[in-house]
Amino acid sequence: MKNLIVNADDFGRHELINRAVELAFNTGCLKSATLMAGGIAFDDAVALAKKISKLGVGIHFTLANGNPVLPPEDIPSLVTAEGIFHADYITFLKKYFSGKISLAEVRSELAAQLNKVRRAGLNLTHFDSHQHLHHIPGIIEIVLELAAAENIFTMRVADTKIFDGELDSIGKFVGRLGLSSLAKFAAHKAHKKNFATPEHFTGIVAGESVNENFMLKLIENLREGTTEIMLHPGIDNKILQDFCQWEHDFEEELAAVTSPKVLSLLEEKNIAVINFSELRAKL
Repeated sequence: MKNLIVNADDFGRHELINRAVELAFNTGCLKSATLMAGGIAFDDAVALAKKISKLGVGIHFTLANGNPVLPPEDIPSLVTAEGIFHADYITFLKKYFSGKISLAEVRSELAAQLNKVRRAGLNLTHFDSHQHLHHIPGIIEIVLELAAAENIFTMRVADTKIFDGELDSIGKFVGRLGLSSLAKFAAHKAHKKNFATPEHFTGIVAGESVNENFMLKLIENLREGTTEIMLHPGIDNKILQDFCQWEHDFEEELAAVTSPKVLSLLEEKNIAVINFSELRAKL
């Protein structure tokens, strides 16, 4: 059996991302999203998730490139002088591996994010993280413990393929290789604690967008089991690129998962589009 999970990251980060999730669910093959507790459009995303009850919603744990839930003074090692998270995963990892990040503060902040989502009244299907930081040794143990306490036993493993997308720099090669290695480590930890994970992962992790051709090729060559594809869809590139400070083609990813060609091929190949709750149920 071949299953596909199409997941939108950054749900709640901006209303134009939320609107894209809504459109991609109603007219496309997106059935899953992960919610940023510190996003400025969190409340809007929660309202949308309650309206679309069949949308599988997970938590998008965030430790970089976003806003904390706890007061900045409670988590000084995690934030800048402006009270926001460090700019990106590279900055975070440099601090982390030089001993300048407090794991106690990581635990407190991630617990607060999880509590905020729970208080909003959502039943979470799974978890992943912004810029894949849940794969890091020391952090994976924390998120598995927090998730298990909330009976969330499904997670993303971002075991990315080295040659998904352009490979036009040594930095991209090293980054994908490093992520793949960390993902295998995290999967081992998760499986020992009886967490379910998709067998396969795809999506372009180095900034490029998933387009219609990528989706069609993926579907034609989909492997047995469950494959998760990671997306960052949105409406209005100009606004979202300025807001996120990221030259990502949000609109192209939205077009890819609402493409009539993609939807037709999924039906032709008899591929089941599911969310993470159904993945757990299949075990």
